[in-house]
Amino acid sequence: MNKACEMTKQYAPLVGRVLLSFIFIISGWGKITGFSGTADYMASAGMPIPGVLLVAAIIIELGGGLMVLLGWNARWAALAIFLFVIPTTLIFHPFWIADASQMQNQINFMKNLAIMGGMLYIMAYGSGPYSLGEKDKCGEMMGEKS
Repeated sequence: MNKACEMTKQYAPLVGRVLLSFIFIISGWGKITGFSGTADYMASAGMPIPGVLLVAAIIIELGGGLMVLLGWNARWAALAIFLFVIPTTLIFHPFWIADASQMQNQINFMKNLAIMGGMLYIMAYGSGPYSLGEKDKCGEMMGEKS
């Protein structure tokens, strides 16, 4: 294997985790610092029990984002984030509604699809080198013993 390929396999998973996790870490922190405004926004979108759902969102975004960043139980964190992004995308980015925010919603919808792809990749291949969970195996995620 050539040097460039070896370096990619060594460092790309770390860089990928950093890039994927930052959006969730920053967003989770923003929800903490702007809790009441975010809860009001969620309520205006028709979300039931916005305070409770907001706490869950913070746990998934900030906690899951940090877990992906560190590579600690990254497969589980990626699964939680993947599942979280599905309803978030459908509820908050309805680009199929023709209004002034249609283009922005479409961009965010497609961004979220890309993020979901990245989370699926972590679920399938793990966190890689330079992580706290480098040796985790997909079978162990599913409750199997190796």
